[in-house]
Amino acid sequence: MIDFHYWPTPNGWKVSIMLEETGLPYTLKPVNIGAGDQFKPDFMAISPNARMPAIVDHDTPDGSLPIFESGAILIHLAEKSGRFMPTTAKGRKECLEWLFWQVGNLGPMAGQLSHFVNYAKSVQEGDHLYAHKRYAGDYNRCLGVLERRLQARSFILDDYSIADIISWPWVLIAKPLGQSLEEFPNVSRWRELIKQRPAVQRGVDLGKDMRRTGQHTEQSRNILFGQTARSLGSP
Repeated sequence: MIDFHYWPTPNGWKVSIMLEETGLPYTLKPVNIGAGDQFKPDFMAISPNARMPAIVDHDTPDGSLPIFESGAILIHLAEKSGRFMPTTAKGRKECLEWLFWQVGNLGPMAGQLSHFVNYAKSVQEGDHLYAHKRYAGDYNRCLGVLERRLQARSFILDDYSIADIISWPWVLIAKPLGQSLEEFPNVSRWRELIKQRPAVQRGVDLGKDMRRTGQHTEQSRNILFGQTARSLGSP
């Protein structure tokens, strides 16, 4: 059994989709990031970066195994299930390349853009306008990289894999981020192809009722964005 520490966000969807795709049994453990659940000692023992998602796999040769960071979780679940990750040296190499491309490029750029779209009080003035343009431009650039990769292929690798699962949630929300996919027909086709998968739909719907309880206030904004090393108990 896997304990799945989760809140419904694009980062959380990566793992919820993977769990639904593999059919591995799991127990949902909500982590209300707006209420500060991520800073509770029990959760930080699993995720020292105080970010979700995280899992604890209770069925491994080494006993209960906590894992944080979505890329590491997806690799673990792929190897555990024997699915959605190539086994050839070349295939594994390409899978890891695109996995790390997402965690180092597409995800951070989309996440920063989301902050200035959804949380900055004004993007029409000064630094906010610069920051919005900066991350919108780099998100657009990342979509261009993905567009080229998807030329004449259905998926990022030869077959559907964790490379698709980890990138797709941040493309699903392109429109709310202010980015049309009209200039990226390959990305648009790929987005819709994956969206039709029943396991993907279940993964995105997981915990959707929790979103209604996650409306942000000044207090929750401070919890989300006002943290420093001291918040993690550092001296």
